[in-house]
Amino acid sequence: MKEQIDILLQMGAASMDKKIYAILLALLAAVLYTVNIPVSKILLNEVEPIYMASLLYFGAGIGMAVLSFVGHGEKAPSLTKAELPYTVGMIVLDVIAPICLMIGLRYATSANVSLLNNFEIVATSMIAFVVFKESVSVLMWVAIVLITVSSILLSFDGIESFDFSYGSVFVIIACICWGLENNCTRKLSSKSAAQIVILKGLFSGLGSFIVATLIKEQKPLLKYVMVALLLGFVSYGLSIYFYVHAQKYLGASKTSAYYSVNPFVGSLLSFVILQEALSSTYCIALMIMFLGAGFAVLDTLQIKHSHQHEHIIVHTHDGSTHTHKIVHNHSHKHFFGKEHHHFHI
Repeated sequence: MKEQIDILLQMGAASMDKKIYAILLALLAAVLYTVNIPVSKILLNEVEPIYMASLLYFGAGIGMAVLSFVGHGEKAPSLTKAELPYTVGMIVLDVIAPICLMIGLRYATSANVSLLNNFEIVATSMIAFVVFKESVSVLMWVAIVLITVSSILLSFDGIESFDFSYGSVFVIIACICWGLENNCTRKLSSKSAAQIVILKGLFSGLGSFIVATLIKEQKPLLKYVMVALLLGFVSYGLSIYFYVHAQKYLGASKTSAYYSVNPFVGSLLSFVILQEALSSTYCIALMIMFLGAGFAVLDTLQIKHSHQHEHIIVHTHDGSTHTHKIVHNHSHKHFFGKEHHHFHI
């Protein structure tokens, strides 16, 4: 199976524009992740939150390790000592984030948690801008403001009472951790995606398992362990694997923008599977969040195109002819990859 996945990825990169290919991978990663929230909400009735976080990442790591063993592996460089700080940061943040998410999911509705996951766009973009000096466009700033406003609304149980939702706070903390982790992973995206998922899964799962053991959470039954491991492989393992591939071509903030479809699909699944009621606060936040995600996606369609132009200048000096070649660059921003032509005389 691992071999087939790698072959499909290589065929996809070779047969279509790399940007479109990366967008499709980011969307696929998002769809796979959407299953996580409603199913985890159900499993939390039987599994303690930190054990749940541990099992999800163990499922991702073990599943990808098995696929790598039976397949022929990726043709990508392995991680080296130079990437150690980013690797350690990635693992530590992946211990904290899922724990916070599972605690938040226990005390907030599945639909609210799904929608709040979009705050990861804000965290990823701001950290990419402040720490890693990635540029943030006007469109992305508008998206950041709208998503932040929506997240603030979702942090309260209702407009009428304005009761603060502590579950939402834990979800926002998880998003901040994942925002920083996305930027760490971006630094590793040229390396083996499978190796990154295995390291994330096994070491982050182990970290959460140690925490759960130390605070003496009740151990889950084997049947729930198996379901959680399978969920982790699909929603975390394969999702992260495709996400890392997408980052190679899109960067951290743009991959996050396309990944933003997952909260809306996750919310839909929450209503279908869990039959959660729609609150007025949620409906308002949904509209604002949708606008914010729209601006974020629109930003990714703003393509910067650069190309060289060559000018030949011929002139006569002291009876002899001289030819000079001048090469310079032009950069243009345009939308949706439309072709355009320039004529120089």
